[in-house]
Amino acid sequence: MDPAATIRAYYETLRRGDPLEPYFVADSRAVKFGITERLTGYEAIAEGLRTQTETTIDWVVESHDLVVGERPTHAWFGDSVTMAWTDVTTGERHDYETRWSGTLTRRNDRDPGSESGLGPDTSADSGPTGRSTPEEWGFLSMHVSRPGTLDDSEQADRSESG
Repeated sequence: MDPAATIRAYYETLRRGDPLEPYFVADSRAVKFGITERLTGYEAIAEGLRTQTETTIDWVVESHDLVVGERPTHAWFGDSVTMAWTDVTTGERHDYETRWSGTLTRRNDRDPGSESGLGPDTSADSGPTGRSTPEEWGFLSMHVSRPGTLDDSEQADRSESG
């Protein structure tokens, strides 16, 4: 699976309410920014995603402008995504236009300067066609935010600062 397919599979997994943590690299320096949180390190990301999966249902995830760059060992992406879900604890429906960006790495690459938590070496699992396995790429960072508008005082502050 190439990086774009990995990102699309993540979106589909989110829609289904299945576990998302396997998509992230097991690295203490991995980061995930959501609309309301900052999670640092695989353990915090995994716990945050498990909680999200347990407390939300009825996900809508619609990609509008996925752009992916790729090199042999890493990839990056940006997307505009319509996202909605229901909070099971309050019954409240959330619906947002969001911006996503992030980086992925090949899990079977061993960078001597990185932690060993990149996951299993899946190069032998490519199969007879040599196609990548779903486990080949993992997120090292992900950032999800909502576009906003500056109020008048913020706009004035920005114009004065240059």
